[in-house]
Amino acid sequence: MSVSELYKLTEIELIYRTQSAFNDRHKITTSKDAYELFRHNWDENKIEFIEQSKIILLNRANQVLGIYQVSSGGTSGTVVDSKQVFIAALKTNASGIILAHNHPSGNLKPSEADLRLTNKLYKAGKYIDIDILDHLIITKENYYSFADSGRLGVPF
Repeated sequence: MSVSELYKLTEIELIYRTQSAFNDRHKITTSKDAYELFRHNWDENKIEFIEQSKIILLNRANQVLGIYQVSSGGTSGTVVDSKQVFIAALKTNASGIILAHNHPSGNLKPSEADLRLTNKLYKAGKYIDIDILDHLIITKENYYSFADSGRLGVPF
């Protein structure tokens, strides 16, 4: 193999295209805004059946870039891969993320696993300048907000 062949690299180009005009994007200003957007985009047949995790990806103006389903599990849990959360955020050039998962039981109390995950993602986001703005536990009728409850980024 020649030296020139050894150093041949594939060029990588990163691009970003959006389907909506800047002023047409939905803006999130409260946890209730986030809850309503998640609920509108949650499968009614699954919210009380299996646990799922989704994220809202936001730009610096808290305008929605998209919603991404991170995982889907069973009746008592779902595995959230932090790499998948941040891959979606990096790919969309998001500045902020709002996490959500449902509790099919209807219980809005965060589990120790919920607290650990929230803290882990919050810390990881700080290293790469992607803010975890909130984590919602949602049910069909209501929600729990880590940010509103003062639990965002707080070790337990």
